[in-house]
Amino acid sequence: MKETILESLFKIEVDFNVKILYAVESGSRAWQFPSKDSDYDVRFIYVHKKEDYLTIDQMGIGKKRDVIELPINDLLDITGWELTKTLRLFRKSNPPLMEWLRSSIVYYQAYSTIDQMKQLSEDIFAPNSCLHHYLNMASNNFREYLQGEEVRIKKYFYVLRPVLAARWIEKYNEFPPLEFPKLLEDILPDGELKKQIQTLLIRKINGEELDFEPKIGIINHFLDEEISRLRKYTESLNVNIPDFTPNLDMLFRKTLEEVW
Repeated sequence: MKETILESLFKIEVDFNVKILYAVESGSRAWQFPSKDSDYDVRFIYVHKKEDYLTIDQMGIGKKRDVIELPINDLLDITGWELTKTLRLFRKSNPPLMEWLRSSIVYYQAYSTIDQMKQLSEDIFAPNSCLHHYLNMASNNFREYLQGEEVRIKKYFYVLRPVLAARWIEKYNEFPPLEFPKLLEDILPDGELKKQIQTLLIRKINGEELDFEPKIGIINHFLDEEISRLRKYTESLNVNIPDFTPNLDMLFRKTLEEVW
């Protein structure tokens, strides 16, 4: 499958006249709870030629899109962000981007830009924005999928993972790992709650069709309480992050020089 992904990426470079800096897996495979029919969620960062930036219309304005998206099929979902868009989001500690930088499934990496971003990421990490992101994700999925007597069982993972990620931030004041088993092992003590979650995880990885089943009371109770508690914790934080714009401007210029 990696060969197919790389072929798609190299075709993008030719079709759009760009250079790809980095491409990773970002979905359930990176989170280590894929189903047997999970697709591949490929995310990449790319840069245009120098002259494409030296115009009166900045990237992202009008026809100058700052995103490349291939048509989604049953197996592949490929989306990329242009570098200036990426760095503006990076400046705000954008959680999806921070996850890309920590993915253990790297399909492609070229040039030094990504290594420099990884070095900056610890300092640029903003716990407030990341906590809000994960708690909003958890709240929305909990409200939409896990109410009522019967629920879509597989959706537990899409609430548990952001809740455990938020707990990691609270515990360590650092960006959490992507891998769900690592979060689960570190954050939750041994006991019935952890046992129930581990059982679900085994079922999902083994390819069981986790559709509508009776809700799991102990997990619902944990999620309801933790989302409320973590909301209050997040509101109590007052963290000031330095402005990294000059560093990121320099990184952008150096990338153009290195790539082109």
